[in-house]
Amino acid sequence: MRLWSETSAGSECPALVVSATRRLRFVTRRIIPLILYQVLEKNKRCSPVTTYRTLTFRGDKLEACRTLVTVGLSYAILPGVDTRRLFMRPKVQFLRRELVEQIIAEARELLGTLGVEVHNDALVSTLVDHGAEVQGDRVLIKSDLIDRALDSAPDSFTLYDVLGEVSHELRGDQVHFTPGSAAIRVVDRQSGEARPPVAEDYRQYTQIVSQMEYIKAQSTAIIPTDVDQQIADSYRLYLSLLYCEKPVVTGAFTIEGFEVMKDLQVAVRGSSEALREKPLTVFSCCPTAPLKWSDVTSQNTVDCARYNIPVEFISMPLAGFMSPVTLVGSLVQHTAETLSGIVISQVTNPGTPVVYGGSPAIFDIRYQTTPMGAIETMMLDCAYCEIGKYLGLPTQAYIGLSDAKQLDSQAGLETSMGATLAALAGINSISGPGMLDFESCFSLEKLVLDNQICGMVLRLTEGIQPREDFPSLGHFKELLEEKHLLISDHTRKYLKQEHYFPSEIIDRANRARWTSDGEQTLEQRARRSVEDLLSSYRPSRLDASAQSDLHQIMESAARTCGMQKLPGFKA
Repeated sequence: MRLWSETSAGSECPALVVSATRRLRFVTRRIIPLILYQVLEKNKRCSPVTTYRTLTFRGDKLEACRTLVTVGLSYAILPGVDTRRLFMRPKVQFLRRELVEQIIAEARELLGTLGVEVHNDALVSTLVDHGAEVQGDRVLIKSDLIDRALDSAPDSFTLYDVLGEVSHELRGDQVHFTPGSAAIRVVDRQSGEARPPVAEDYRQYTQIVSQMEYIKAQSTAIIPTDVDQQIADSYRLYLSLLYCEKPVVTGAFTIEGFEVMKDLQVAVRGSSEALREKPLTVFSCCPTAPLKWSDVTSQNTVDCARYNIPVEFISMPLAGFMSPVTLVGSLVQHTAETLSGIVISQVTNPGTPVVYGGSPAIFDIRYQTTPMGAIETMMLDCAYCEIGKYLGLPTQAYIGLSDAKQLDSQAGLETSMGATLAALAGINSISGPGMLDFESCFSLEKLVLDNQICGMVLRLTEGIQPREDFPSLGHFKELLEEKHLLISDHTRKYLKQEHYFPSEIIDRANRARWTSDGEQTLEQRARRSVEDLLSSYRPSRLDASAQSDLHQIMESAARTCGMQKLPGFKA
């Protein structure tokens, strides 16, 4: 029986690879029963929990490797192999492959039979030119068109910061965090009350997020109310590009707003060609449940494709209200709506980067709310990202946030649970830090706390791996001789790799020290951290000429709305 398989680069299916020249990549649960079966058949005296040390792989594979097999984990140690690579990434999975395939098949059937409603005549004509059919007010998208779109959509892409340097890549199981977005309220630091945000709040937000070590991108997180709503979308992007160097997850509120937002990005990059080569933003484009595309969001998708600007599709089925009450039924709808977005993008410009994203939720009929902190909502997020991975696309989810109204126990519970599940599911872009109250309220104090949660979760995804632990005899001899290992070479070398040390926001002091430090609450520590970060902010290194171009573009757009000055701007 063959116990290994050669896999191509980027394969999502882990395999046990044992050879003299190749390192062991991954060990999966599927391999364990095969190994146990062979061992138990050859040695009836062995128990599954016994450690086996003499499994031999013959033929052209390595002869006589030392293998440990335990319940739930298989581990191979090969002579000459870098043992730092011998670890299992912790993962979570909600859907069997067969269920994923059935959900996709049902979504295809929906698109081919019921289709989607598209309120954009030019786009409808384009879809028809590529093989779609019009039936009444709906566009039927057949499987061959879906297949062509999936074939042309990239399986990964790289985001670059405002300086043109690589920020991060969305691919495979790589996990990155970005704040939640589009809040209509912000928590006031002095009063603790939620109030309408202003541009100054947004500027402070960009300064804080620029210093969040574990949050890779910024988002257009809040909507300033002292900015004319005609330019509210582009103004947020303007402040983000001016004060923070990280790439931006954003979105346009109008068709006209996209042009200004595109011009802002071109100003930073220097040319449209440079923007194509080094994407700076990801635009969120949202179909309307059920199975509908408005004129604005469909045109935004088309416009992004024309400039090769990455798009994340944010389908938002509400289980039991605007989608079937069952999680599987909602996943079918989410899949159909997202596939339709991929088709729109790829018929416009094949090869445009897309992200298989979303923000589904259950509908709590008791309060008529859409709880983002509900466990079923988190399950939906993780499950649809499994479908996105099956289709070979980067993934995104609004998860790792809370429905709580303040920075309390509920906020910590829902945020940490969501962030952990999302990371274990390998969601590439996790949108949520800083967000409260059903994605409607943003808190800087929560943002700095969530940054610490992100750090913990990222440490979790590194799993457990040996770091010069074998042979272990020497470490224990030193421990017995010295009575501790606080200053041993091994400790000093690996301490910061093995142990994640959060900031003082997370209380790890004993009670005596906590008392002597003033018995501060978590919220007080977070507020102090925000003030410290605002004081330590360093201006963006964006070139002065690019900053000047940003000002001119924004001033011109503001004048069309009757605005005489740019709020929130400080030289």
